Amino acid sequence: MSRLEDRLLRWIVGCAFAAASAALWWPLPSAAARLKDIAAVQGVRPNRLTGVGLVVGLDGTGDQTTQTPATIQAVTAMLQHSGIILPAGATMQLNNVAMVAVTAQLPAFARPGQGVDVDVMSIGNAKSLSGGSLLSTALRGDDGQIYAVAQGNLMVGGAGAGANGSKVQINHLAAGRVPGGATVERSVPTPLMLAGDSLDLGLTSSDYATARAVAQAINKLKGAGTAAAVDGRTIRMRVPPSTDERVSFLADIENLDIGVERPAARVVINARTGSVVLNDGVTLGPCAVAHGSLSVTIKTRPVVSQPNALSQGTTVQSAQSDISVTQHAGMLMEVPSAAKLSDVVKALNALGATPMDLQAILDAMKSAGALNATIEVI
Repeated sequence: MSRLEDRLLRWIVGCAFAAASAALWWPLPSAAARLKDIAAVQGVRPNRLTGVGLVVGLDGTGDQTTQTPATIQAVTAMLQHSGIILPAGATMQLNNVAMVAVTAQLPAFARPGQGVDVDVMSIGNAKSLSGGSLLSTALRGDDGQIYAVAQGNLMVGGAGAGANGSKVQINHLAAGRVPGGATVERSVPTPLMLAGDSLDLGLTSSDYATARAVAQAINKLKGAGTAAAVDGRTIRMRVPPSTDERVSFLADIENLDIGVERPAARVVINARTGSVVLNDGVTLGPCAVAHGSLSVTIKTRPVVSQPNALSQGTTVQSAQSDISVTQHAGMLMEVPSAAKLSDVVKALNALGATPMDLQAILDAMKSAGALNATIEVI
């Protein structure tokens, strides 16, 4: 090989090595998402409504009025409102009536006359709401104002039957739903309708890089100075004065592709179920882990002491317990550093730990500085 060929070969190898190094160390591009999938106009949201009403027409499966006097009071008040006065001392057995809580969500931009779905749940001890009808019930917001009125036949997603002490039930019978059962009586003003020259966009999760990317994308489409990131979650926009122009403005920007940065590294542990979830940002540093377990076994067997014949004694029964403690050995295992989620999963699976043990291991790794993530317990 000539000197020129040797220099050319070294140059090619050097270029290939540089390209490989750049591919390894260059940060991965952020994922793209539509603006309307990661942000919404602040103040444009549904509002929760609640109310208390009566379900009638049940087949003897309503409240036991001796245990739920509030049902009798509600029926008495309803009858008085209709001009029916009960005699003093009159008693009512209302097994076909149930007091219920009624909830609904008033969507943003809802107008009077529109229908809203409602959920109905028993408050008392009704066995089933199947076949019942909800009487007119006022639904109020947190401010105490009436925003909708609900009424209609219940749709219960269950069934049941019982006789002579036996009972069969499928799904839940003490809750139901009335599709489109509430009529909107009052609308809620939103920032889109109010006077002003600015609107705020709120990101679903706080991230400074994403907020900056949203502001830059809006400014690129609508002109410099149109949007500015106020903090890691809020982007303030200058918008046209009229409602029609504002709707057009939001329609233009809601499909913008935004580069969403990788989320902060986080490990979520459900202490009730033992579930452990890691996101893509979790990385591991090199460490060594030894995890053993201690098991305690208790066996109890009955012991009967029988007296001799003609001794006039009594038979005595007692219990004898055997307790054993077993300490399982734990090997010290080296866990290599892992920069990708797949490598983290392989390293943790190599420990052979159960999900409950994994919680303790991850917490110890975090304390030792080998786990680069925030642990959140739910």
